[in-house]
Amino acid sequence: MNFQDLDHSLGKLQTRKKNATKIAPFVALAILFTLIPIYYPSMHPKKLSQVLSSSSLVPLPDSNTQHQSNNSSNSSTTQQVNVTKSDDHVSVAPQEARIINSTDEKCDLFSGEWVENQEAPYYTNMTCFTIQEHQNCMKYGRPDTDFLKWKWKPDGCELPIFDAHQFLEFVRGKSLAFVGDSVARNHMQSLICLLSKVVYPIDVSNSTDQENRRWEYRDYNFNMSIFWAPYLVKANKTEPNNIYQPFNLYLDEPDESWSTKIQDFDYVIISSGHWFSRPTMFYLNHTLVGCLFCSQPNVSQMTSFFSYQKAFHTAFQTINSLKNYKGVTFLRTFAPSHFEDGVWDKGGDCVRTTPFKRNEKVLDDYNLEFYKIQLQELMVAQKQGKMRNLKFRLFDATQAMLLRADGHPSKYGHWPKPNVTFSNDCVHWCLPGPIDVWNDFLLELMKREESHR
Repeated sequence: MNFQDLDHSLGKLQTRKKNATKIAPFVALAILFTLIPIYYPSMHPKKLSQVLSSSSLVPLPDSNTQHQSNNSSNSSTTQQVNVTKSDDHVSVAPQEARIINSTDEKCDLFSGEWVENQEAPYYTNMTCFTIQEHQNCMKYGRPDTDFLKWKWKPDGCELPIFDAHQFLEFVRGKSLAFVGDSVARNHMQSLICLLSKVVYPIDVSNSTDQENRRWEYRDYNFNMSIFWAPYLVKANKTEPNNIYQPFNLYLDEPDESWSTKIQDFDYVIISSGHWFSRPTMFYLNHTLVGCLFCSQPNVSQMTSFFSYQKAFHTAFQTINSLKNYKGVTFLRTFAPSHFEDGVWDKGGDCVRTTPFKRNEKVLDDYNLEFYKIQLQELMVAQKQGKMRNLKFRLFDATQAMLLRADGHPSKYGHWPKPNVTFSNDCVHWCLPGPIDVWNDFLLELMKREESHR
């Protein structure tokens, strides 16, 4: 799937922060102390949940008030998540992260910063055959390599670098599924590349496309699969031969391309994000209830937050309803894009060569809303899953990747062509590149899961 096909309207949702209004001294000092924490939470280390009303968190806003009743059943069961927004970063409060992951670990893997690592990278585009062309930044002439020389350092501990031998022994006799869009595939390909230091897998896919693949590591009786489900729920094209037209989303029906196939997997990593910014038609109970960026008359314009919340709610509810599923489900949180100086189809680019420092970038706007939605729905799923002892775990990639605007292919996913204009790719990740840290996270999360059984 080409990058141009991924994010039709992603950049359009990005907004600039408003500058704080200067207030004359002594006019209303008491009001000033009250308003600053409310309107500028990034200036105050309070949790957002303490300054935002629960109605602004659950259910999340849509532009059509007549559908608030549709959300009421979800809001009654959805727990409010404490998300801390400070000058440094936004993340789940450490105590919340431990609750979400049901561990006694004192170290939050996902709160930290990037530090130099001169030993990286651990594979190249010459040693790994699964790198897709549009992520093969070295092949297509990216001139800098410093972006490869970093690793993630949690605040309270060390995150071990991925050990291919250890991983393969750990997953011996097990299975792993990735469910999501092309960024999920990007993650799986990173894992295959890291494992290629030890062994190459056998492709046993039933299809020839890149969207649904299955790989086997027969010496270890381990297999992994990718299930293409960019919306997680049932979706189809309004015009079968034109992917630029709106998609129909049936927000209360799971996508059976994955939901009917994961019951026997030991681990499932579920993720999605960027496709929800495309034009879409929203259906509930087979009835059109609204749309995003559609031109049809008499159809209520709604937000991507509405469809995002519904889709994750349906996906997790579906997993909880699978009678024979006994695996561990990881929610891999949203990885922000990094278009600067324009949206994706208007010259936006990502030309940085080093990571942001943690105090240079704050999660905000729609990225923050997507993140909160995921955490809220994860906690709902955990509550429902307790009755069957199903495990739902947090795999929080958001903060780490927010800081890595330097890790995208930009224009280095193809050769330039005369008289042809390509959009820059600031959504996917170079291989090798920052996305490799996701497998550092994955192995550590698996080890922690095993140690707490």
